[in-house]
Amino acid sequence: MDESVFHRIYEEYHQDVYRFLIYLTKDRMLSEDLLHEVYVRVLKSFGNFQGKSSERTWLFSIARNVAFDHFRRSSVRRKRTDESFDWETEQPADRGLTPEEAAVHGDDMDRLFKVLDDCTEDQRMVLIMRFLQELSIAETAEVLGWTEAKVKTTQHRAVKKARELLEGMDGWGGGGR
Repeated sequence: MDESVFHRIYEEYHQDVYRFLIYLTKDRMLSEDLLHEVYVRVLKSFGNFQGKSSERTWLFSIARNVAFDHFRRSSVRRKRTDESFDWETEQPADRGLTPEEAAVHGDDMDRLFKVLDDCTEDQRMVLIMRFLQELSIAETAEVLGWTEAKVKTTQHRAVKKARELLEGMDGWGGGGR
């Protein structure tokens, strides 16, 4: 891979990919580590990129796979670890916003993360890709390996569920501020 091509891809997309990883992991430090892994994979596999999709779609596919690989490894690691080990000191179970992040993002981001947490994995992926990363239906379908019809159906259900969840929260919907 030509170094200038790598730098162009990095400069053009790294913020979008980083935000995508933050939405998936809710952990800035982990997202930085995963972002590094995404670009390692980009370097290794760019020769196989055939241009059948956009670079952006290709990068989000890689990012999604890197994040899912991490979650799988973490799950296996937790299952193999002695139950008496205190995970609270090593990796808190609550992956919510830190006080610093809450101050930066405010209550709206906190609500967004709560809504995403209450959605199914498929719904969460579609909401993140379609509305937070602004991928088209076709791009989202390509990243997820789905049909466009499945993306549309999942999006419809996700938006309906998100609306219901937001309306049920204080300060949103009928509650008013």
